[in-house]
Amino acid sequence: MIKKLSVAALVFAVAITGCDKMKDALSAHSNNAAKANDDELTATELANLLGASQAPLRKEVINAVVDAWVDYHLVAEAAVNNDSLSDPKLSDEAMWAAIDNIKAKKWYDIVSKSWKEPDSASAEAFYNNGQVLAASHILLMTQGKSDAEKSAIKKKADAIRAQLTPANFAAMAQKNSEDPGSKVKGGSLGTFPPGAMVPQFEQALVATKPGEISPVFETQYGYHIIRRPTFAEVKNDIIAASRQRGMQVAESTYLATLEKTHDMKIKPGIEATVRAVVLDPGLHQSDNTVLATTDMGDFTAAKLARWVTTIPPQAQIAQRIQSAPDSLIPSFLRNFIRNELVIHTADSAKLGPDAQQLAEIRKYLPTSIATSWNALKVDPKTLAAAGSSKSAKTKAANQKVDQYIRDLLSQKAQFVDVTQPTQYALRKKYDYEINGSAVARALIEAANVRLKADSTKSAGQPPTAVPLPKADTTRR
Repeated sequence: MIKKLSVAALVFAVAITGCDKMKDALSAHSNNAAKANDDELTATELANLLGASQAPLRKEVINAVVDAWVDYHLVAEAAVNNDSLSDPKLSDEAMWAAIDNIKAKKWYDIVSKSWKEPDSASAEAFYNNGQVLAASHILLMTQGKSDAEKSAIKKKADAIRAQLTPANFAAMAQKNSEDPGSKVKGGSLGTFPPGAMVPQFEQALVATKPGEISPVFETQYGYHIIRRPTFAEVKNDIIAASRQRGMQVAESTYLATLEKTHDMKIKPGIEATVRAVVLDPGLHQSDNTVLATTDMGDFTAAKLARWVTTIPPQAQIAQRIQSAPDSLIPSFLRNFIRNELVIHTADSAKLGPDAQQLAEIRKYLPTSIATSWNALKVDPKTLAAAGSSKSAKTKAANQKVDQYIRDLLSQKAQFVDVTQPTQYALRKKYDYEINGSAVARALIEAANVRLKADSTKSAGQPPTAVPLPKADTTRR
């Protein structure tokens, strides 16, 4: 998963933030912002690195840079050791989400067999009472038209309506409709749930009986004429939609019962803590603040942080939760607790991946780490050319990583994604430290570096070369 990332996108993206607890073993008074094994990143080096770039000088950005520095150097350390992270125990721990997903699916496959599926009669009622909708339409566009033009378009729509019958509607739509997506399908919009269309359209549709054609009506797009299909015409689609809806209702009912059975109770006043965890899960991997309880025990901030790391960055969950009203936070939290209840139930039934599934899951880490090695140009074969000693390989690997970070910050390189399970495995197996106090000092220093560079540029003088993290640090 390699993508081009601009400085405006925070360079490293907030999604890189650490997947497990930050080891604050460094002294708060130390000038080291981070260590990865014996390679060190001082606060001064970090300040120069960030200050010389165009990345926003914000806490979440510098944290992301530090996390990336740690992860890339741990990738390099694994390459020096020719360690493909193939240990089964480590793999199973890092790939817990994939394993739990299989458990949950197997349990749902069992429990859903008791959920009643709709028959043809219930599906027809489902359609006729508007729980799922279907329509074909003819649209004459009026956007950007003058009143006189709109009047002429309305007359044309009325003339078309006067000619329409159920038998010729599709042909007339292909000939006259200005909706390019539906006209090639005879005006068909397929099936859709209530609320999917603008209010005027839906109001006209539900006022039209199946098999009939509506009068001309107007929306912000223009003048429409609707034909509502009969159930027989859309039977298969409606049965599928009603089956999906029925399964959703059955699942919701099952999960509500599971909550009651396990006495789920969400603590009051947890909204600020939930937002903090979602914003930076790496800081809460050991946070035992209780957010909810069940008869299985406490659901803590640390457990929420663990689940949050499985959400893909493109979901922008941090931004969504920060702006969500307090009333929605308990529902957000409830989804993760439900996951745990389902997994607990599956474990009780001794469900899990079979040998073949487990073998496939255990291929992930070796494949992922090899991808990162190649992208960073630190694969074991490349490092072997640097020399036979471990110190020579380590020096070469660190130089390549630091050069890559330099290129990335100046937008000369593509972003290398160290996947979340790989992050977890590396940080579990290898030593690393992050000094939050030194990182905070570096952010302040970076602002001074940026200001000085901007002043130098304004004066027309060439900027002073900015030193990068030391690339020649080897194990001591």
